[in-house]
Amino acid sequence: MKRQTRYWLCQFLGWGGLVMINLFIAYRYAPETYLTPDAKRNLFFLSLFLEFISFVFFTHLLRLFLKKLKWINFSSEKVFFMFFLATSIISLASFYSVYFFEKLLPNTFDDYEKNERKEKAISMERDLNIADYYNYEKNNVLDSTKYKAFLKIKKSTSWYRDNKSNWQFEEQRKGKNFGGLFFSFILVSIWLLIYLVWHYVDRNRNNELDKLRLEGLVKSLELKTIKSHINPHFIFNALNSIRALVDENPSRARTAITELSNILRSSLQAEKMETVPLEQELDIVQDYLALEHMRFEERLKIEMHIDPDTLSQPIPPMMLQNLVENAIKHGISKDVNGGTIIIRSYFKENRHEIIVQNTGNLSPLKKGDSAGFGIKGTQDRLNLLYHDKAHFEIEEKAGNMVESKIVMPVKEILSKI
Repeated sequence: MKRQTRYWLCQFLGWGGLVMINLFIAYRYAPETYLTPDAKRNLFFLSLFLEFISFVFFTHLLRLFLKKLKWINFSSEKVFFMFFLATSIISLASFYSVYFFEKLLPNTFDDYEKNERKEKAISMERDLNIADYYNYEKNNVLDSTKYKAFLKIKKSTSWYRDNKSNWQFEEQRKGKNFGGLFFSFILVSIWLLIYLVWHYVDRNRNNELDKLRLEGLVKSLELKTIKSHINPHFIFNALNSIRALVDENPSRARTAITELSNILRSSLQAEKMETVPLEQELDIVQDYLALEHMRFEERLKIEMHIDPDTLSQPIPPMMLQNLVENAIKHGISKDVNGGTIIIRSYFKENRHEIIVQNTGNLSPLKKGDSAGFGIKGTQDRLNLLYHDKAHFEIEEKAGNMVESKIVMPVKEILSKI
């Protein structure tokens, strides 16, 4: 309904604007030609009204025909051909429909003009005072005085007397109809050009909106897919840790189950959000490290260097926990003497940097290695959430250490993305 309303509003305003331009020209520059006397003015208004109805009617028919053809799917060559064919047909139909309906009327603006010219011809004939001037040739002898009078009246009014003294009309303004047809062709061309361009722009805009919606849907599905991998991956490793404690120390196993319960509860709540405060993510990490410490005991050393100002910064849920989990599984657990986990969080040059360091070496990943998924999942999530404003890197450091670093925009910058 909104599109239909806009369409008809444009139709009436566009063709109505043409009527208003004609009226302005008539009132401003040629009132004596079009507006006096009143009878002539009324016929002029009627002619403008018929043109308005004709253009609205035939361009609307053209619109219905184009919609039925589904021209928007045409090739550029077909659209070009259709443009000129449709413009030619509609301009002819609009011009001659007005001409046809005026002929059905008892009197028209053109008829009034012709009668005015005839009165002018009679007046000129009287003023010239040349009797029998239309018989300007006798016995193959041309009377130049009579002939000049004859031509003067005919050229000025398009009226002349034949050799029987009957008045005849012959339009001297050659190409009058052609001029009207050409003007009609220009008007219909402008209308059709606006119509085609508007629909091309509208289609492109809708395509862009559809593309954005699709990208948003894909992004949402990718995030959900990544999350669905993170939680089973974490649970599998946590249950393995608890299984190792059941026989050795049931009391500690019960404590571990409680820790796991806290982690699962937090992770389920976090999964409903795209980001969580760093403080909330650290609670999950501390529960996880407490659970792992029961298994590694003194072999696992933990250091945390957290800038208090970073605790409120948003980060993707379970991301830090995943990096700590990979550090233990692929670093600490492979060393007989265990090792150290160092977690840092601080601001640097309007960026929030989170670093996880662990004892070990960065060995090439085998195909299907779960650590590969952890690294790829971290990269994918950062790309989906922050595009090129965040990045993740992992590298070996001196002193038998592996460092994983996440760099993200601080909260103020994030709000502008």
